[in-house]
Amino acid sequence: MKQYKSRDKITQKMTRDGLIEVNETQQTAERISKREQDADFQKSPEQQAAQDGTQLQGVASQTSPLPHAPGASPARDTATAERVMEHIEAAQTRRASKKAVHKAQEEVTVQTTSSRLQFTEEELAVPELECYIEKSNKAADRLDAAKAAIPKQKKLVKERTFDEAAGKAKTRLHFEEQEKPIPGGKKGNPLSRPAQEAGIFVHNKIHSVEKDNSGVEGAHKSEELAERGARYGTRKLKQGYRSHKLKPYREAAKAEQAAFKANVNFQYHKALHENPQLTSNPSSRFMQKQKIKRQYAKTVKKSGAATAKAASGASQTAAKKAAAFAGRHPAGVIIAIAALLLFIMVSVGLSSCGAMFSGSMNSVLGTSYTSEDSDLVATEQNYAAMENALQSEIDNIESTHPGYDEYRYDLDSIGHNPHELASYLTALLQSYTPQSAQAELERIFSMQYTLTLTEEVEIRYRTETSTDPETGETTTEEVPYEYHILNVKLTNKPISELAEELLTPQQLEMYRVYLETSGNKPLIFGGGSPDGSPSEDLSGVEFVNGTRPGNQELMELAKQQVGNVGGYPYWSWYGFNSRVEWCACFVSWCYNQAGKSEPRFAGCEWQGVPWFQSRGQWGARGYENIAPGDAIFFDWDLDGVADHVGLVLGRDGSRVYTVEGNSGDACKIKSYDLNYQCIKGYGLMNW
Repeated sequence: MKQYKSRDKITQKMTRDGLIEVNETQQTAERISKREQDADFQKSPEQQAAQDGTQLQGVASQTSPLPHAPGASPARDTATAERVMEHIEAAQTRRASKKAVHKAQEEVTVQTTSSRLQFTEEELAVPELECYIEKSNKAADRLDAAKAAIPKQKKLVKERTFDEAAGKAKTRLHFEEQEKPIPGGKKGNPLSRPAQEAGIFVHNKIHSVEKDNSGVEGAHKSEELAERGARYGTRKLKQGYRSHKLKPYREAAKAEQAAFKANVNFQYHKALHENPQLTSNPSSRFMQKQKIKRQYAKTVKKSGAATAKAASGASQTAAKKAAAFAGRHPAGVIIAIAALLLFIMVSVGLSSCGAMFSGSMNSVLGTSYTSEDSDLVATEQNYAAMENALQSEIDNIESTHPGYDEYRYDLDSIGHNPHELASYLTALLQSYTPQSAQAELERIFSMQYTLTLTEEVEIRYRTETSTDPETGETTTEEVPYEYHILNVKLTNKPISELAEELLTPQQLEMYRVYLETSGNKPLIFGGGSPDGSPSEDLSGVEFVNGTRPGNQELMELAKQQVGNVGGYPYWSWYGFNSRVEWCACFVSWCYNQAGKSEPRFAGCEWQGVPWFQSRGQWGARGYENIAPGDAIFFDWDLDGVADHVGLVLGRDGSRVYTVEGNSGDACKIKSYDLNYQCIKGYGLMNW
């Protein structure tokens, strides 16, 4: 019976010496690569020559076209298996040596980075230094423990090694454990700003309707409070988490300072032990300790400087190459530097211009009223209407509350600074309309004005005479009776004081900015003139007298005020705590000085004009029978709203002459054509 033999298992492997063919069944190996074998620098010249001869014979036999002789078998490379085993053992040896090198490097690193002092046997034998040595060791132990607690990370690094077995230099990658760097600052979230803008938009929309429904307002306030609490809690959690992450680094820094102090203290007492003469002079001891501290700090710095010096070698080499290039091409380098400087100058100029433009635009936008002009004026008119209604209520007290023997009045002035109200509403609501601000207007009005009516009864006596009908005798006696008094008291709390109570610190800051800049719309509520030209001279002017009598004494008083800047006497007299647009206050002050308690107004359109029109004392532009002391109202932007007011001095054939307060923030004499289109009309006074 014929016996069958299994085929030998043959595999091919790539080794350092080239491609080999391994017979797994017979445990033999044969090199079949056609490339020349690398030279082995560890072999002697004779051994290398023998290897080269063998290699040439192998190549000749492999490239020979003649087949083997019949019955002859190819020679087996019996040393191939030994070379494979040697190669495997060499690889194991390299791995073991690599681990040993890494371990030695770690030990050296620990020794160089540690602050632990190495004490000699003589130092350990000195009893006076024993406690300081112990303190130094304990401090070093704490420092090592603190550094070990610092989080570590594995980093892939390259290592250049020389393989002695192969006689070649190789670059290998390995993971090295390093300390994690201290976490950086707060990272910005690119979605935070859009989310914030979206939140502001939603809150503004809710603000615009919440005043109409107290339930919505309460829910919105609760939701805002919850948001603030959530933001506060999130911020504190992040701060706590960051503080927890930085704790190992803080502990290591403290331990390093303590170790530094303990080591310096040991060196100091060692110096005292070796130099007893230093103990007698406190100044010498102090100087010696400072010297030791500097020397020790210098030693510590040197260990870090060595690493820095090695790292800077590449940069120094690059700098030398750059200098050599500049020496070979000086003209090209000068041209490049000049072009670079020109580019930098142009870039800086453009960026500074852009920064100035954007900064000015941001400052203007950030300090301007955000509502529409029509909404600002309409809201101010609504508030002025409420003040007019209050004034009307006070004027009719005696008719609405009859039957009292006496009415006593203690009244603050009725009026407000329109810019205070607009700044308050803008800081609180950001953007508003008359409808959305109506509820807040009513709340502010009820807090600003307090009208109190108090009834008081006094017992008084009157003399009564009676005659007895029978005797005809006349008697006189004092008879008591009740005397009824109604006390009317009005208090006015300025909006500026209410703002400090009702606004948050951030809103209050914005309120003050809006008030200081007047929302960049100083004349939107009237009450001033932007005219910066000087006061005019009346010499040579001949006034034309009309049929209506005027008040020359009033006009002489008004002319004496020319030159006043800021208007403090007038707006403070009216009752304001800070500067307002004071042209109407000036006119009211002049009327009061002339003995007129009315008209008294601080706003042109919603107080001054209605007062004259409601009494039939109004003359439109072109009215010819004006008289000294009449009020003249101006509409600068021709929108139908009075913006400014002054007093009429008189007129000639073609012009009207005035005395105005707050004309460029000063009292001035001005003149206008009788048909000047910005003249809204005249308030006619009855003297």
